Amino acid sequence: EPPPWLCLCPRLPCSDTRELCHTWTCFIQQEEVAAWTYHYSTKAYSWNYSREFCQKHYTDLVAIQNKKEIAHLNEVIPYFSSYYWIGIRKVGDTWTWVGTKQPLTEEAENWAEHEPNNKKNNQDCVEIYIKSASAPGKWNDEPCGKRKRALCYAASCQDMSCSKQGKCIETIGNYTCSCFPGFYGPECEYVRECEDLDLPRQAFMNCSHPLGNFSFTSECRFHCAEGYKLNGPSKLECLASGVWTSEPPQCVAIACGPLQSPVHGSMDCSPSSGAFQDNTSCSFRCAEGFKLEGADLVQCTELGQWTAPAPVCQGTVTLEHSFCVSQLVRHHTCV
Repeated sequence: EPPPWLCLCPRLPCSDTRELCHTWTCFIQQEEVAAWTYHYSTKAYSWNYSREFCQKHYTDLVAIQNKKEIAHLNEVIPYFSSYYWIGIRKVGDTWTWVGTKQPLTEEAENWAEHEPNNKKNNQDCVEIYIKSASAPGKWNDEPCGKRKRALCYAASCQDMSCSKQGKCIETIGNYTCSCFPGFYGPECEYVRECEDLDLPRQAFMNCSHPLGNFSFTSECRFHCAEGYKLNGPSKLECLASGVWTSEPPQCVAIACGPLQSPVHGSMDCSPSSGAFQDNTSCSFRCAEGFKLEGADLVQCTELGQWTAPAPVCQGTVTLEHSFCVSQLVRHHTCV
């Protein structure tokens, strides 16, 4: 009787597929069904029909990965005089694994002595000598129309294997997961996480978390309160490595350049903090005898610029002052 993971009995009722029935009785638990298992027909078919048979009831004609697998097959599959078809066929002039469409590599070859010989130039399919006395487990090229048993496999990799977050790799009796970037765990069930982000002062943060809070593919966008501007990136992403693309930005107050009171004048600003931040307003006045040249009110905008340059105070000459000057020229005293 074969090991429980190497089941050779049908998954379907015998009434549906009589050629699958065998004297062995299999009792397979759910976790054992999830392994790569081997199956075969009890009737002999051409290579093409054998493949159709395997694809209908299982996955495909068997795709052999290594010598250890060949040894297992030779041990547990019963002898049949015309042997078994496997999933190799000549495509063009290249021996190819039909399930993966990958060419047969030299390291994977297991041909019997003096094979493949391509007798009559029509031997484009491959059989395996199960329990052959002279070449057990070896391969031979044969015409595809010959009738042999179909040697099938049922893949352990299913649609939900590796949580759809990794590549499922078949092994004998099981499978392993090669996780995509950003995922880890035996079934790639876990997602890499980034550190939680602290909200900067005067900032607003809007995040999306497709795979979990602050995890791989999470994205956070930032903007600042009125009167502040971002210093740093406006968007951060959580990478597959579990780190953010950058440090969080900071919000800094928008400020205009410093202003000074004009000579012979005064300046009054609100608010009066002296920081000249956004929305600061400054008004100007000149001393008596001087005239304001420029705007009497300027504001700091959200772009950090004043609405106008700072004004200046220009001296003025009145009629009275002009008469006094003329008297001084004549050596009189002005009162």
